[in-house]
Amino acid sequence: MIERKDLLARFAAYSPHVDPLPLELAWDFAEKAHSHQARASGDRYITHCAAVADSLVEWRMDLPSVCAGLLHDTIEDTPTTEAQLRAEFGEEIAMLVMGVTKIDALKFESRDDAQAENWRKMLLATAKDIRVIVVKLADRLHNMKTLNFLAPEKQQRIAAETMALYSPLAHRLGMFKLKSELEDLSFAYLHPAEHADIKAKVGARLTESEKKLAQARTEIERVLADSEIPCRILSRTKTLWSIYKKMERQKKPFEEIQDGLGVRLITDTVANCYALLGIVHTHFKPVAGTFTDYISTPKLNLYRSLHTTIVGSAGDVVEIQIRTEEMHRSSEYGIAAHWRYKTGEQAKDVHLEEKMNWLRQWMEWLQDLNSPREFLDSLKTDLEFHQVFVFTPAGEVKVLPEGATPLDFAYAVHTQVGEACVGAVVNNKMVKLDHPLKSGDICRIVTRKGSAPKKDWLNLARTARARSKIRHWLRERGLVE
Repeated sequence: MIERKDLLARFAAYSPHVDPLPLELAWDFAEKAHSHQARASGDRYITHCAAVADSLVEWRMDLPSVCAGLLHDTIEDTPTTEAQLRAEFGEEIAMLVMGVTKIDALKFESRDDAQAENWRKMLLATAKDIRVIVVKLADRLHNMKTLNFLAPEKQQRIAAETMALYSPLAHRLGMFKLKSELEDLSFAYLHPAEHADIKAKVGARLTESEKKLAQARTEIERVLADSEIPCRILSRTKTLWSIYKKMERQKKPFEEIQDGLGVRLITDTVANCYALLGIVHTHFKPVAGTFTDYISTPKLNLYRSLHTTIVGSAGDVVEIQIRTEEMHRSSEYGIAAHWRYKTGEQAKDVHLEEKMNWLRQWMEWLQDLNSPREFLDSLKTDLEFHQVFVFTPAGEVKVLPEGATPLDFAYAVHTQVGEACVGAVVNNKMVKLDHPLKSGDICRIVTRKGSAPKKDWLNLARTARARSKIRHWLRERGLVE
């Protein structure tokens, strides 16, 4: 367990001008509030609160977030009231704690209803302040790390929820390190035999992989030595879950999965990223079709980096990512990396609000879904990060989840286009409205004046936006509840 003085020291290391007193008070308050409670492991409850706060410190979150991490279970699991918390720590910290506090499950007829309403509540709070979900993700991470102390039925349920909702949400927020950790932790409980098998095989292959990786790094260091460009080289390994998914996708056993060695080049400026790319491509043979520029065209979840694949002198394939220190931190911690601290006051990345608009808009669409099961299904669909890029005839691209249909595309273009839709032409061929779209498709929506949405469209559309718009139109005319 991290000690109080260590947590304070780690926070002070990146926030030297922030008064740590609220953090000390929050620790004392949480320790006292949970003094009669223990974790399933037998540890004092404060160990969980401290672990959550420690993750938030690792992600360099601000003072209110770290305080909320220490206090996140006080209202849910102790006699502490919201009014008490507000009086002790102020409106901001109390709001964050309330955002991650679950609603009493006894109010609902089923676990699904309770789960859906808890997610709806948390996401509404997150739409107002992104720190709510960051605190919740830190909470879930420690719960997954200590899942072995729970009964098998609970392990399965919590791991399944983590894989279906928390990990994709971490991905959507650009928190790749956390996403991978949650996936591997869930994998161990959802597919224990496969997890153990792949873990053992990766371990057996480790010596050979490390030898090849060391050789690749030495070769890259040698060609960069004369450039005088500041650069540090990191190696990266594939996660167990990603290996398992690749085996499934390619329908191959572990022994036939040939993954390139992974290397990251971290430098100081964008200009030097491109300079390093030029040097690498000059001295090594690039693999055709592998270069992607996520610096000039970032991913929707803030990710920026240059990707390329080269062939080393021994014939080994080496996957290379080139980025600045800031991009690297953003790729590891995502949205959490976009909080900055200036003389004790929180100042957000100037583009943060714009980047989070998807969440607010998404919540507006989800508000129209009355059924808890439909809410959760729509949530899982829209968190799915396997996306397709579909073009309008004018060349405008629409990003949709994998499996999206022309109806989803029509509503992505404009609500009026969706409502007047009578058919779709994909790549010059007429298709049904439930036709799954693929990346690169050119889709033209056929409309007819006076046409209107049909009730069965709710079974054809996959995105929350399309389903929300269809339901809204039908409800206004009394065709659905």
